Parts: sequence; C-alpha cells; structure tokens
Amino acid sequence: MKRSSICYRASKPLIASLVMSVWNAVHLSRRFAALPQAFYTPVQPQPLQNVRWGMWNTRLAQQFGLPEAPNDELLASLSGQQLLADFSPVAMKYAGHQFGVYNPDLGDGRGLLLAEMATKQGDVFDIHLKGAGLTPYSRMGDGRAVLRSSIREYLCSEAMAGLGIATTRALALMSSETPVYREREERGALLVRLAHTHVRFGHFEHFFYTDQHANLKLLADKVIEWYFPDCVQTSKPYAAWFSQVVERTALMIAQWQAYGFNHGVMNTDNMSILGETFDYGPFAFLDDYDPNFICNHSDYQGRYAFDQQPRIGLWNLSALAHALSPLIDKDDLEAALGSYSDHLNLHFSRLMRAKLGLATQQEGDGELFADFFALLASNHTDYTRFLRELSCLDRQGNEAVIDLVLDREAAKIWLTRYLDRAARELGQEGGPISSSERCQAMRQVNPKYILRNYLAQQAIEFAERGDFEEMQRLATVLASPYAEHPEFERYAKLPPEWGKKLEISCSS
Repeated sequence: MKRSSICYRASKPLIASLVMSVWNAVHLSRRFAALPQAFYTPVQPQPLQNVRWGMWNTRLAQQFGLPEAPNDELLASLSGQQLLADFSPVAMKYAGHQFGVYNPDLGDGRGLLLAEMATKQGDVFDIHLKGAGLTPYSRMGDGRAVLRSSIREYLCSEAMAGLGIATTRALALMSSETPVYREREERGALLVRLAHTHVRFGHFEHFFYTDQHANLKLLADKVIEWYFPDCVQTSKPYAAWFSQVVERTALMIAQWQAYGFNHGVMNTDNMSILGETFDYGPFAFLDDYDPNFICNHSDYQGRYAFDQQPRIGLWNLSALAHALSPLIDKDDLEAALGSYSDHLNLHFSRLMRAKLGLATQQEGDGELFADFFALLASNHTDYTRFLRELSCLDRQGNEAVIDLVLDREAAKIWLTRYLDRAARELGQEGGPISSSERCQAMRQVNPKYILRNYLAQQAIEFAERGDFEEMQRLATVLASPYAEHPEFERYAKLPPEWGKKLEISCSS
C-alpha cells in the first residue's frame, strides 16, 4: 500500500509544551466562545483511531505562522488528541430552512469551532474541526465525516479559492482507521476548515423563531462589530449591514453562475452571513452546459438546480429578512431585497463580459450572451473548455472552438458575431489594443482546470488505498487553474462517459 510522503503518524504521547511550540507564532482568540451559552454547547472532540495526516495546506498554513510541513505536534492538537489550552471547542446552535421547510433542530452535528486564528496581516479566521464526533445536535447521526466527502470539500474549497470565488478554506485533512457507515463502510476523517465566520443565516432564524430577541440583537451586534465595522457609524446600522449581506450573496451566486458551479444544498443553514461558499456537499461544476443540471440526486424537484440558484438566493435572503424583522424596518428590508436582482445582474454581466473579453457594455450584448448560452446548451458543449478555447483564438484560430460544437454552422455564425463585437473595442478607451491582448486577459478569468467530479473520484480512490499523492497533485493544479501546467495536461481533459453527471448524495 502506497502512502504519500506528507503522511505522518503520531508515534507517542505528546506533552503540552511540545504541542504549544508549533503554535507559538500564532495569534489565537475565542471571541465566539465568549458569547452566552445560548449560542453553543461546549463539547470535547472524540479522537479517531490511528489518525494520520492526509493533506496539509502549506501555503495557507504559512499565512498564519504555522509550520510548512505537518508534524506530530500539529496532528495531536488539530485531531483532538491533545487540545491547546487556547482552544475552546464548541458546537454552534442554529436552525434553518431545508428544501423550503423550517427545521428548528439543527446545529453543529459533527463539527466543532475550536478558536479563531489571525493571519500575519491580522485577518481573522475560525478554526473548525469537521468529523469530531457526537454533539447535542447530531440528531440521528454519528458525528463523523467520511474520507470521501472530506476530500471533496478540501479540493473544492481550494479550487474555488483558486478561481477567486469567496469560500471557506481547507487547512488540513486527516484520515483514520475508524469505520464509519454510510451506504457502505468507509474510513472516518477529519477536515480542518477555516472561514472568516461560521455564522449562518440559520443562526438568526434560531433566535427569531425561539423568541430570543435579545440574543438575536447581540448576534447582529457582534457580526457587525467583527465583520461589517463600516456599518457601525451609519444612521441605520442593521439596515446597512443587511444591505451588504444582500450584495455579497448576490456576488457569490453571480460567480457560481459565471463559473458553472452548482452547490446542490442551498438550505439557509448552509448560507454564510459573509457571502462565502459554505458547506460543500453534493456539489458539481458543469461539464456540458445544462441550465437545468441537478447535482444532488436527493433533489427530486430540482429546487437547487443550477438555473434555480439565483432565485433561491433571494428566497434565502427573504427568510433571513424575516428573522431580522425585530431589528430592521419593513421598508428597509424590502428595499435591500429589491436590490438583489440588480446586484446579481450587474455582477454576472461584468463577469461574463470579462470571460468573453469585452471591456464595455454595448447594445446587443444581452442577445449575444443569451445566444452563447443557447448554443452551448443545445449542442451539449463543455462550458469550461469552450470558454478556454475562446481565450486561445490568438494561438490556434477558430477551428478549435468550432470543433467543440455539434452544429458547426451555428457555432460559426455566433463566433462571427462575437468577433465583430470584440473588434469594435480594439484601440478604444478601456479596451484592448489587440486581439492577442484580449485573449491574454481572457485566459486570466477562464480556467483551464476545474474540479470535475471524475477527477475528485479518482483522487478519492487513491486516498482510500492510503495514497494521497494524486490528491496533492490535483490540489496543486486547482490552486492556480488559469496557468497552463503542461505537466498536468491530463487534468484538463474532458470527462469520460462514466464521469459525466455523476450522481452525488448528501451522505458524508
């Protein structure tokens, strides 16, 4: 059995002074744990059997002053074998609407917030341990995470960061020999997730629906103080804050639509108050462009289909607005919600113009965009590959683009219109000076590499045999998806037939 060179096994009990040594350069805080216990329940993590390193995110770790390479001391402190004194693990309490139905019985059922940690520049992140064992909110679950889903979340959060989309991050992945039972027996795993916050829409819903309005106000005050300080001095701080939440959420979803990302489970308990992509489950990036694509095989009605994400974003914000009604006037809530579509369309149009290399907005662009999406959908054309090839017209001409489309004549007609439109900007103020310059700019926003589900599945199969090298290579490519990486060209290939539209479940 092959094991990656970055895997380490804890070999002996560690004394606290040794554990503390690797954290000496790190600034830790416990501000969420300082809130009243109505917000959480203190819980100690339950260690896994024979836990060992799978992945360590060196570049991310260095931002916090953590070691470049994983070691036994880090393994002990992050796996729950020997917690730091500065860690105060808590399971957060929240509620939420799941597939449109309110569920009051939610909370961290297998994850623990350990502490907050600051980068060298002072940017504060939560340290969250996913798969840490039972909590009071586990309901019928076992409190564990399996290796399969932990790998998917690690890879996707880092892929989204590489694309420039707001997201939680993955600091580390640990595997174990603890059996966990889902559709089959699998290995238990631990994911160390970093996020600017783990406060969700569902936190506010919990306090609203349980008539804890004082705690609702306290949470809003702390969120504004910690993450939206520019709202403090405004005449209506809560209204100003909610307006920013609306815009951040609109931006996030515009990015999802522009890059072909389907989240799969947009419940309100999976929505970050900061507009960061959160809680990766049965997600998928589009292969062939299909606006009706459903990545979650449990979503029988298509509530969270790819083309429904903008609508659900507004639905979720409306649910949050209802929860915030004790703090914000109805007119202010409605005004903020009314701005959502404008924000979404503005950001989406900006992103798509950049992806098509168009510097300005001109009459007829809406029709050009609509025909672009219709062309790809009707011809089952790969979304990411088409845009990347369009970005390389300066290198290889039109045929590589046309060859991707079944209806070649339709492709030629659209491409002629597109090139005529792009040519009108050449040499104009704010536009590129040449088609080569336009294509170079397009290659900075149209990735060559995305996390296709079949690539994730291949990495999972290697890791389940104890070999994390494939996962490490894939993570390296996804961290810089716009680069050419000729040595990793295989990761840019279109999916094989077995790898298209893989059904992904919520079991994790």
